[in-house]
Amino acid sequence: MTLAISVTKRLGPGFTLDVALSAPPGITMLFGASGSGKTTLLRCIAGLSRPDQGRIAIGDRVLFDSSTGVDVAVPDRHVGYVFQQAALFPHMSLRENIGYGVNRLSAGERQTRVSAIAESFRIASILDRQPAQVSGGERQRAALARALVTEPSLLLLDEPLSALDHAIQSRIMDDLRRANEARRIPMIYVTHSHREVYTLGERAVVIDNGRVIASGTPHEVLDRPDQSVVANLAGFENVFSAAVIERRERAGTMECRIEGTAAELEIPLNGSAVGAPIRIAIRAGDILVGSEEPRGLSARNVLRGRLVELTAHGPTMVAVVDAGARFIVHLTPTGVEALNLEPGDHVWLIVKTYSCRIVARSLSE
Repeated sequence: MTLAISVTKRLGPGFTLDVALSAPPGITMLFGASGSGKTTLLRCIAGLSRPDQGRIAIGDRVLFDSSTGVDVAVPDRHVGYVFQQAALFPHMSLRENIGYGVNRLSAGERQTRVSAIAESFRIASILDRQPAQVSGGERQRAALARALVTEPSLLLLDEPLSALDHAIQSRIMDDLRRANEARRIPMIYVTHSHREVYTLGERAVVIDNGRVIASGTPHEVLDRPDQSVVANLAGFENVFSAAVIERRERAGTMECRIEGTAAELEIPLNGSAVGAPIRIAIRAGDILVGSEEPRGLSARNVLRGRLVELTAHGPTMVAVVDAGARFIVHLTPTGVEALNLEPGDHVWLIVKTYSCRIVARSLSE
């Protein structure tokens, strides 16, 4: 069954959630900046918040329809909801927490369901412990099991892994993939992580300022972003305003100058005329750094700059380089050590032409 949504809800002066989308069985990733309307949309689907108008249906089953007055009560929607924090009852064991939503079943059937779902999420051995006695990852597994043990028609997940470390996230994503393969119900997964989108998503939907601005496969949305808000979310840390200064039709490229600077970049050709304003997005990991001026390269963009900042973010070294415009570059610690880089050093940036994406301004800019 496919989830179909078309809702409008005014949230305050200047902001209205106005979203139309469909989510077939499988995992649809929903992402956007904080305050873009993602959680409000989930709450409308779950029945925790009432749209001003619109329609929400799972297959032929209507959950909300402002034109006919249908507004199914939360317990009757058969929608599972997993929050950022596990939100387990602290005085209950994991077994009791998971079984809470199926109390209407006989004791034997309830035990069978709880044991089966706990086994699938690899927490069967700790079911008699209380939430305070297990790890954060185990609590979140229990929350996922509690949402799915009721056999919902739809699962909503609101940044369920954001409070967990990388290794635990990876293991729980494996669990979610298996759950998706076993159940094939629509799952709407809110995230800020493009890693989660690539790992879990079958579809990706981007919301900006209360409206859907991009949708498609994760590859289509993240690797070819057509708006700057999507580029930022997709890990394109560098987004520049620029103007076209030369078109090279035979080469399939054009030369652009970054606004307010003398820095120029060769980028893929599009329909922009000379003098036209454009936006260029470049991933920090797609920029190479040299401590000496490079020669004999196929890359067309070589910019001289000064290393302004160098900081560690987990396993990545983040460099800020002033090359007329400020570029963010991701390096490995061994790369920084091999080049003996220090703030204040002069460096050269190397950017391939096809690492530059052309994007449009977003609604919120």
